[in-house]
Amino acid sequence: MNELVERVDEQDCVQGVVSRREAVQRGWLHRIAVTVCRDEQGRFLVHQRAEHVSRFPGQFEAAVGGAVEVGEPYEQAASRELGEELGVQAPARFLFKFLNRGGLSPHWLGVHEVVVQASVNPAPREVAWYGWLTESELRRSLREWRFTSDSRELCDRYFAFRAGQE
Repeated sequence: MNELVERVDEQDCVQGVVSRREAVQRGWLHRIAVTVCRDEQGRFLVHQRAEHVSRFPGQFEAAVGGAVEVGEPYEQAASRELGEELGVQAPARFLFKFLNRGGLSPHWLGVHEVVVQASVNPAPREVAWYGWLTESELRRSLREWRFTSDSRELCDRYFAFRAGQE
C-alpha cells in the first residue's frame, strides 16, 4: 500500500503527491476507482478478498477497484484494476463519484460500470472466490455476508443512480 497517490481536497482538486500509506495514516483525501461488474444477464459480480491481503482480508466486495495513480483519470484506473484483479480488458464507464468517509480513510470514490462479455480470470493473490448474483441475491448478501466497509454505501448509491436513470 505504498504506491503514490494524489492528495485531494473536498472538491477533488489535487493538493500534492503523497504515498497511499501516509494518506491513509493521516486521513488525507485521495482517489479510489471502483467498477461494478455485470454480465450480459444483468447479474452482479461479487468477490471475496484473499485472506492474506493487507486490507479487508476475507471480506466480500461488490465492486473491483483500487487507488488512482498520480496523473491517472478515474476511468483509466478503473480499467487498469479490472485487468489486474479479474483479467478483464474492457473500458469502464464512469457513472458518478462521491466523498466516502468509510473504509480505511476518507477518499473520493469514482464509481464505474462494465458489462463483462468475456471470461473472468481473477488474480489468486487478490481474489479467493467470485460469483454472479442477481440484484435480489446481492441485496440479501449485503445484509448477511461480511462485506468491506464501503460496499453497502456503494451499492445504495449505485442502485439509486440506476433508479434515477430509468
